[in-house]
Amino acid sequence: MAPAQQAAIAEARSAIQPTIRPTVPALEAMLHQPVHVLDHGFVRVIDYMGDDAAIVQAARVSYGRGTKRVQEDTGLIRYLMRHRHTTPFEMCEIKFHVKLPIFVARQWIRHRTANVNEYSARYSILDREFYIPEQQQLAAQSTVNRQGRGAVLEGEEAAGVLAMLRDDAERCYAHYAAMLNEDETDPARQGLARELARMNLTLNTYTQWYWKTNLHNLFHFLSLRADSHAQYEIRVYAEAMMTMVDAWVPAAAQAFRDYRLGAVTLSAQMLAVLRRMLAGETVTQETSGMSRREWTEFSQSVLDARAAEHQHGR
Repeated sequence: MAPAQQAAIAEARSAIQPTIRPTVPALEAMLHQPVHVLDHGFVRVIDYMGDDAAIVQAARVSYGRGTKRVQEDTGLIRYLMRHRHTTPFEMCEIKFHVKLPIFVARQWIRHRTANVNEYSARYSILDREFYIPEQQQLAAQSTVNRQGRGAVLEGEEAAGVLAMLRDDAERCYAHYAAMLNEDETDPARQGLARELARMNLTLNTYTQWYWKTNLHNLFHFLSLRADSHAQYEIRVYAEAMMTMVDAWVPAAAQAFRDYRLGAVTLSAQMLAVLRRMLAGETVTQETSGMSRREWTEFSQSVLDARAAEHQHGR
């Protein structure tokens, strides 16, 4: 981060404000601190409202913080998560400041359940910062998944791709800066409007935004983007945000990990096949009544469950 940004963060963290609202010490310690992601990106918590107790309070519609024991509150939160009673989770809100490549932002914005304010390239000039992947993240197109990756590129092929990415980004930014003509030594020459010059930038250029959402919608975002099948470049942001959620609402976060992030949903048809298998019947894709793709997903879920049992020595 630029020295001015670092100074602003230090000033924000030193400005202690008295409050009578509930706070979470573990998240307070993280406030304003950037967690670095990718090569130039970061995510940091700017503000939040609510905690685990706020979820319980909303579910019980009580006046105060309640007198129930912690384990009873945890049990209620797990019940709410398990049965998808989402409204109590909407009582908690959080605001992030995120710096991310433009192509990640365009994927992220598909989640239309947040308040977003992005850095304006119509008003300001974007920094000369681009996302250049690490070599192990360069992969060929998957032959079985149209939106996935296959084998990792190596050697000269990988070096060539990295050189093209870097050269294209640098060249396009140089042309962007030239079109803007912000050099005050030549005031007679007018540059191109910023709102037009920006169209020349590559999608790996970094942008920034403030992103505010409630806990229910954040969990939905994380269930998709922190999943192992999500694109790496957005998944690392989701994983960083998950550590902040762990600090903020630990009981709700653990319930989310157990019932959503680490869980598998079976259709009625899949459940019927599983019962047949448990009864000792040998079931194949042809006798299951499932499509090939459904059978593959079901089989993988069963294999993952068996692997997890083996790992825990069951």
